[in-house]
This record gives sequence, C-alpha cells and structure tokens, in this order.
Amino acid sequence: MKHIAAYLLLKLGGNDAPSADDVSTALSAVGIESDSESLSKLIADLEGKDLGELLESGNAMLASFGGGGGGGGGGGAAGGDAAEEEEEEEKKAEEEEMDLGGGMDMFGGEEAGGGDY
Repeated sequence: MKHIAAYLLLKLGGNDAPSADDVSTALSAVGIESDSESLSKLIADLEGKDLGELLESGNAMLASFGGGGGGGGGGGAAGGDAAEEEEEEEKKAEEEEMDLGGGMDMFGGEEAGGGDY
C-alpha cells in the first residue's frame, strides 16, 4: 500500500511516469523504507497502463463486494456514557432520599414511635 500511495501522490504531483527510484525517494523523504522487490513488481504492473482506467475498474470491483456491515459500529463508545449515566442516576437517587420535610414516617405519624399500630 505504501508504494501505491507514493506512486499515486507522484502522479497527482505531475510526474506522468514515476519510476521505482522516484517512489523510493518519496518514501524515504518521510522516513519509510521501500521494498525494492514489491516496488519493482508494482512499477512493472503499472507500466503502459492508464491510471484512470485502472481506478475505474477498481471501483467496479469494489461495488461488487457490497458494503453490508453497517450495524456494528456503535458499541465501543458505550462504556464512558454508561458510567456517566450511572453517576447521574445515583445523584438523582441521593437527591430523592434527602430531607423529605421533617417528621414524616412510613405510618403517617409525626414522631417516631408516636402512633397507634
């Protein structure tokens, strides 16, 4: 991929026929080593071919793969949100348990122990 990316960048930059040396130089400028064997194969495979046609044929092949896996992306971020929601719920529960207006008890008496059971 790094070789193809560098090749395409050179083409976009105006080099109509980037050589293996051009690609190697571009990669080394950003600190990436190139594999001379795979780079030579890439240059040989691309030699004499129209890049626009290659990209179009690649798009057609990608379209045949489909893209159906759209439903599984949202699960990773739930951890932080769930923790925040729990904290908010705990705060709400604490607020509800706070002072409920003085001497109320569950039997309706005003003082503890002061009612007929």
